[in-house]
Amino acid sequence: MKRTNYSSGAVWENKVGYSRAVRVGNVIEVSGTVATDNDKVVAPGDAYEQTRFVLAKIEVALINAGATLHDVVRTRMFVTDISRWEEYGRAHGEFFQAIRPATSMVEVSKLIDPQYLVEIEVTAICRDGETGK
Repeated sequence: MKRTNYSSGAVWENKVGYSRAVRVGNVIEVSGTVATDNDKVVAPGDAYEQTRFVLAKIEVALINAGATLHDVVRTRMFVTDISRWEEYGRAHGEFFQAIRPATSMVEVSKLIDPQYLVEIEVTAICRDGETGK
């Protein structure tokens, strides 16, 4: 099967040795994504806005790989404060309410920068190699 790596251009990709997304056949895996924009933390302290930003960033990665949010079958949310689950969940619901992928929300002790409150990964499966609904 053909493998295609997709880069976002982030400097961390070369330093750490990873791709923003990898597509093999009709399966797309999107790497853990945080609320960063040109090395600047987005919405410090705001769990809801960070989650929205991350999911929008993931949507762009999916589109670049030939998929849409409708192809997402699983999300994994790593959060630094599970007591704020409603904030993360509200943003997740805005993107996935109609799609309803399998999901996990797991509290972790910290992320790579203490200002990051959430990191999200997704798995998408394109139907018959196609995209969308």
